[in-house]
Amino acid sequence: MPETAERSRWVVPLAWSAVLLDGFDLVVLGVVVPVLLAGKVWGLTAGSVAVVSTFGLVGMTIGAMAIGTITDVIGRRKALIIAVAAFSVFTALCAVAPSAFWFGLLRFLAGLGLGGCLPTAITLVTEHSRRGKGSSAATTVMTGYHVGAVLTALLGISVIPAFGWQAMFVIGALPAVVLVPLMVRYLPESEAFKQEETKPGAEVVGKLFKGGLFLSTIAFWVTSFMGLLLVYGLNTWLPQIMRVAGYPLGAALGLLLTLNLGGIVGLLIAGYVADRVGVRRSTITWFAAAAAFLALLSVKLPSVGLYVAVFLTGMFVFSAQVLVYAFVTRTYGAEIRATGLGWTAGVGRLGAITGPLLGGFLLDAGIAYPWGFYAFAIVGALGAASITLVRTRSRTPVA
Repeated sequence: MPETAERSRWVVPLAWSAVLLDGFDLVVLGVVVPVLLAGKVWGLTAGSVAVVSTFGLVGMTIGAMAIGTITDVIGRRKALIIAVAAFSVFTALCAVAPSAFWFGLLRFLAGLGLGGCLPTAITLVTEHSRRGKGSSAATTVMTGYHVGAVLTALLGISVIPAFGWQAMFVIGALPAVVLVPLMVRYLPESEAFKQEETKPGAEVVGKLFKGGLFLSTIAFWVTSFMGLLLVYGLNTWLPQIMRVAGYPLGAALGLLLTLNLGGIVGLLIAGYVADRVGVRRSTITWFAAAAAFLALLSVKLPSVGLYVAVFLTGMFVFSAQVLVYAFVTRTYGAEIRATGLGWTAGVGRLGAITGPLLGGFLLDAGIAYPWGFYAFAIVGALGAASITLVRTRSRTPVA
């Protein structure tokens, strides 16, 4: 068995690969839905697709909350391996689902596993990172989320016409064939967890509200809700809002790609800045900047200016949410760190459900442009305001 120091080098690539699966799941349903609707598969309608999508997000919400707590009981290593394996098995079974009910149920079960990937992966890389580099480690790993989203969208273009929509779910499960064995052999447990005494799950959750952490915990939950509302709301409806504004479909899709490319760049910059000026100050600034650029999108801009504004919007919106996760890991002690991150991500998933609903409501009301951007800007401002309530007094000093 490799030595612990050597195994630590595997933490970031293995965690990055696990988070990539989250990026796959973000867009895979959007990639296959047009085919399912066009082929009248299982008699699906837009309404029933929305229900299936919600099932998956509810599964992720429960999974994040439950597995985050389990992680603080059984360890980060076991929890991440279980999460990846469960997600992959149920995703593969989606390819042979016999009905819409079973498809939705399998998406829910896959979500339970996937919900545990992100908080556990970020906890692991943070606890294995060099002192003062935790924010950079977290944001670097989260680039896997956007890489997974982009790769899945590109794969859909070539895979679905040749092999059908089912192949996308098989592809989504295939990484586990390599990833799980590598994790079993090379993924180390964090020293921080090994040094903590294992506590019952209920006691671990209760600690999130003790020792002066009550207000910080609520503030993290509210901010995460706002952050994921923006991420999912914009990814779902930006192309349609821009079409309503008068832009052609090609340009609207190009703006969505620009938004996500900005997200990747923003993650790398945000982690670097947070490690130098402090994660609290950076998180507040990032949410405030996201609000400003979202409001700017309500203004008709020349072509180049529009792409620049959308790029900067993505740069701040997506990395603002990840800075929340980095802030969480710096605020809670090791014995409740994964639980705190799991519950923060889990409550945030409620925002992921709300974002597409908000965008759909504004579009149905005929006010998506410009009021959709004003609404999203207000959400960003609320995120900036709520994160200021996090108290910096904690077991682990906050930069």
